Amino acid sequence: MTKPKAAALAVVCVAVIAAGIAISYFGVPMGSKSAHESLHAEPEPVGLYTCGMHPQVVQEGPGQCPICGMNLVPLGTSEPAGEVEPTGVKVSKRFLQNFAVRTAAVERGDLSARIRTIGYLDQDEAKLVSVSTKFGGWIENLRVSTVGQRVSKGDTLFEIYSPGLVTAQEEFLASIEYLGRLKAADAYPNAVHRAESLVQAATQRLRYWDLTDQQIDDLRSAGTVSRTLEAYSPASGYVVEKMADSLEGVKTVPGMTILKIADHSTLWAKVEFYEHYLRDLRAGMRAEISIDAFPGRKWHGRLLFFEPAMNPQTQTLAGYVEVENLDGRLRPKMYATIEFRLPGAKDTLVVPAQSVLRSGNDRNVVIVDAGGGVFVPREIDLGLESEGRIQVVDGLAEGERVVTSSQFLLDSESNLQVAVDNLAGGSDREAHRGH
Repeated sequence: MTKPKAAALAVVCVAVIAAGIAISYFGVPMGSKSAHESLHAEPEPVGLYTCGMHPQVVQEGPGQCPICGMNLVPLGTSEPAGEVEPTGVKVSKRFLQNFAVRTAAVERGDLSARIRTIGYLDQDEAKLVSVSTKFGGWIENLRVSTVGQRVSKGDTLFEIYSPGLVTAQEEFLASIEYLGRLKAADAYPNAVHRAESLVQAATQRLRYWDLTDQQIDDLRSAGTVSRTLEAYSPASGYVVEKMADSLEGVKTVPGMTILKIADHSTLWAKVEFYEHYLRDLRAGMRAEISIDAFPGRKWHGRLLFFEPAMNPQTQTLAGYVEVENLDGRLRPKMYATIEFRLPGAKDTLVVPAQSVLRSGNDRNVVIVDAGGGVFVPREIDLGLESEGRIQVVDGLAEGERVVTSSQFLLDSESNLQVAVDNLAGGSDREAHRGH
């Protein structure tokens, strides 16, 4: 006798003895079978039991499913969910109806590939200008004081008083006066030439300090030093940053950033790309940008560059997409959906993406409807995936049908039956060795 059969017989004997003791001690309850009937009733068969809803649950003897609480049924009795086929599992019509098993045909066609991700808009760093001075001084008569204020190139931003600039103006006017005196006195040509060189040097010094030609001409015409000079905007755009809450009276030093002005005619969208996208992306690729605030409208852009390293927390790589914003509707910090169109695949086999069972070891399986209630699991090789469809590189033929819903139940049933067969085969081998 094999060990499983001996164990089962022992369980039955213990149950019968326990029932006899309970009846002799407590008596037969009302409405129950007689003691004679109870003692002579056939015991429930002992064997492997499973749950109709959770076929992965298998145990010896009856009981309840630890997952859903349903009564377990003997494996292979009543109306089984499936019968073992040489290469798959055969299921009943009732199983197909209860679990709404649906299939779809393997088709041949074109598969357009897209990469869709999200990002947020930010300043175009190539069009971000810092306003500073090459001399120290104090800001007076502030004209632009609010972040977000729109300015145009050449607008007056503020006036600045600088002792060094006053001295430079005095030197410039003195050189012009000296040149005039020499010319009036009909001095030697060499002396006049040296005086002209002094005027040119004083003029160039003012240009180096970012005074415009118009400001220099006005100084020459006025003939008097101006205590303060106006600072003009070097570009058109929006004021996006300033050095202090209030700039009036602030002391500056050479090179200090006083304001930042950004041109929003183009923006940058910072986008995070997963690692498997990188093989298909290249700098210069065109993109379509959608904004939730403007449904139905598309903006155009191009991929500029990637950051040099992956983000170790998210395992993504940041890229920057230049977005056209000629009408100024887009604003920095808006969320955007960015889509790239790839060449895709032509005249290829495709199946619905939901038909594929994926495992962590890169094993992809579909359940093929072989007809007559027989379903066969089959491993396949996959390619591109787009818009709910996926390319099949190998493993299927055109016209075959694959399961698109409840396929995990069929796969579980097939794996379960194989495991049970292996278990039964192992028990038979042990019994054979025992004999």
